[in-house]
This record gives sequence, C-alpha cells and structure tokens, in this order.
Amino acid sequence: MQKELLLFQKLAEKLIKAEKDEPIATPIAPQELFTILPLALEDQPVEDTFFEEALEKLVLSTPRTATRLFFNQLFGGRNPKATLGDLLAVLLNNSMYTYKVAGPQVGIEKEILRKSCDLIGYGKDADGTFAPGGSMSNFMAILMARDAHNETIKNEGVLKKMTAYTSIESHYSTSKNAAFIGIGREQVRYVATNEFGQMSATDLAAKISEDIAAGLQPFFVNATAGTTVLGAFDVLEPISKICKKYNLWLHLDGAYCGSVIFSNKYKHLVKGIELTDSFSYNAHKMLGTPLTCSIILTKHKKYLHDSFSNDATYLYQTDGDDYNLGKTSIQCGRRNDALKFWTLWKSVGTSGLEKIVDQQFHLAEVARDYIKSNPDYTLYSFDDSISICYNYKGIPAQDLCTLLYENATAMVGFGIFRETEFVRLVTINSGNKDEDILSFFKICETFVAENEALFTLKA
Repeated sequence: MQKELLLFQKLAEKLIKAEKDEPIATPIAPQELFTILPLALEDQPVEDTFFEEALEKLVLSTPRTATRLFFNQLFGGRNPKATLGDLLAVLLNNSMYTYKVAGPQVGIEKEILRKSCDLIGYGKDADGTFAPGGSMSNFMAILMARDAHNETIKNEGVLKKMTAYTSIESHYSTSKNAAFIGIGREQVRYVATNEFGQMSATDLAAKISEDIAAGLQPFFVNATAGTTVLGAFDVLEPISKICKKYNLWLHLDGAYCGSVIFSNKYKHLVKGIELTDSFSYNAHKMLGTPLTCSIILTKHKKYLHDSFSNDATYLYQTDGDDYNLGKTSIQCGRRNDALKFWTLWKSVGTSGLEKIVDQQFHLAEVARDYIKSNPDYTLYSFDDSISICYNYKGIPAQDLCTLLYENATAMVGFGIFRETEFVRLVTINSGNKDEDILSFFKICETFVAENEALFTLKA
C-alpha cells in the first residue's frame, strides 16, 4: 500500500499544479474518448510505468471542479480538511449499517444529525440519516410521508390515488420519486411560482382543494430552499398553514441552499423551518465537502424507522437499533459519508461553517454589482441568491457557455426561467475571492471580443 500512497501523492501534486496553471482541462469529445485515453481493459496486467501514465492522463483530462473558473454546477472547490476526512473514510472502509463494523464512526454520524436537528429547531423525537444524494433524500421524505398518511401501504401497496405537490421550479426528483413509491408521475401537481421562482401558497391551496373535491388523497408538499435555476427560497409559514389544515407532510428540499441554517445572517431565508416534517441539505454543495454528503432529517423518528427498518438476524446482532444505522437507512451497505463532514465541522466549528456560507453570498453580491455597473449585461436574478443569472451583449447563453467550455476558457452553465434563457453563474466555491469573480467576467469578455466571428456564425 505504501507504493500506491506515494503514487497518489505524486498524481495529486500534478493535478493541483495543473489546476493552478490551467484551471479548465481541455475537453475531449465523447466520440474520441477511447482513442485519446488508454481506457480499454485487457486480459493481462499492464506494466507499472504504463499504469501510472494511464492514471496521469486520466486525472489530468478530467474536468477540474475545484478551480477558480469552475462555476458550472451546484458544487465546486476543495476543502482540505473535508478531503482529509474522505481519504480516511476510504482507508478505513467501514460500512455504516451496524455499530459492530463501524464503531465510533457511528458516533460521528449521530453527532452531525443531532447538531443539525438542534440548529433547525426539531425536538427530542427527531432523527435523520445520510442518503446517497439529494434526490434520494427527497425520496426518503416522500416515502415517509406516504407511510405516515397510510401505514398499510408499505405492506398492501397503493390502492387509492394520492397526490403530491411541488413548485414548477423545484428539482426534477419529485416526479421520479412519485413513480418509485407507486403513486405515479401523473399524480404530482406542479404549483405556480411568483417572479422570483417562489411557490404560490394561493395556487397550492387551490390545487389541494380541487383534488380533495375530486376524491383524491393529497399527502405531501415539497418546498424548496434554493431552486435549481434562480436559487429561490419558498416562503414556509403560509405553506405550513395549508399543510396543517389538510394534514399533509411538509418537506423542505434544501439540497442546494439549505446550509443557510449555519448562517445567522441568512437563516431567515428558511424562516419557519421548524414547522416542516422533514428537511434535507447537501454538505457537498454550500459547505464544500467532497461528493456526496447528503443529509435527511425528520422531526418524526418513528416514521424514519417504520419506513426503512427491516429485520435481518445475520446483520443486526449487537448493540440495538439506536446504534445500528441500517435500521433507518435506505441502503444496506453504506459508505461513510459523515467523516468528511465531521473533519470539516470539527476543524472550523459552527462559526467556520457560517463563514463558508456567508462568503458565497458575498461573492454573489460582487457578481451582481459588477453586472449592474456594466450596460453590456442584463441581470435576471435577485438579492439573497447565489445563482447569478445574466446575459452578455445579447449573445445566446447556450452558445456562450458551450464555446467557453469547448475552448477550455471557463466552465459555466445556462438556465431557463419563464422561457428566458441566461447564463447561470453559481458562486458556491467559498474558496474564491472577489478578484476571482471579477477575473471570470474579464476572461469571458476578452474571449467574446477575440472570437466575434464564432458568435456571428452562431447567430
């Protein structure tokens, strides 16, 4: 293993140098992938030298998500302490389903869950678990809601039409999850939003009332803390009143921006979070831990256990349900996603996590201020969002983003809201500084100026 650790260090040092010298890796067209890189698997082992060369080519050809010019997804950057935790989790290689095989690693997961529940005001009956991504966190929420609505369903199946509600700007996982739990995609109602992309409580109430009148069974409302495109926060208190009136489970999908719970300055964006039945957030997004690190919490520990526990005497042999985490998990075997978050949180404290979150909003302000000061830009987003949506010189956003990527200049994505397409710059890498944001704009402006013919041809 010592030889492999030395090789890892060597490759890591080359990657970090490449990230500094060339923040964007030259993309390889998918049809050329197997020609350019030595990816083929063969019957015989390769020489050590060839193995190292193949690994180096692969590493240096992979998109660089930790650099100052990566603004493409809802994650980015690299936190050293969190990365250390993930590397240790790989070396330890514990599965988190029982205390017998995970030992003290169970304790770090339980501590993260306890502190998270305390932060959002859930009571003593709250609990949670780590899920394999935000989509699966939302799946666990809607499944608990289904079983809370009718506890016989998990044994007998869905016998009557049930309806779920989410905003038209919410994450696409709701419709998938409706199919997974057996109610069907067509039973998801998409609620209208206002000009900021926030769910309309008025339209929600109307849709619920219509479905009840039609003899259907509403059971679940999905609210959002950070919509995928505009980064909007649904206003929870009026939504909660509707859910209480009709006895519906209220889930808050905070995969993108739910980590505002760590910020005294921005936690008002999820005012009323304690009124929800479940809440999820991704530490691999705003908090910068390595992928994946997704947490689902519920104030109803009973439903978490009832929906996901299953007896298995070959597995659960010691220590009781409270420390056998497989009893509240969607998975059986499960990697340790908690350690990397624990090493980050332990090293910087809750106050350090607050600084990480606040820095992202500060960078968003820097970007918005720059756009507002330049007449060549049109701004579509708003304050209290880390999604900066804009257009530059009327250039189609998709064309601009694609050409920046194909020419290894910058990685940024585009989005659409109410049929308007725009560049979506996400300031989620808290390692960036003001000058990195301003540099991004200057680099893009220079690229456009030097490649006017490309945009003319596209037009």
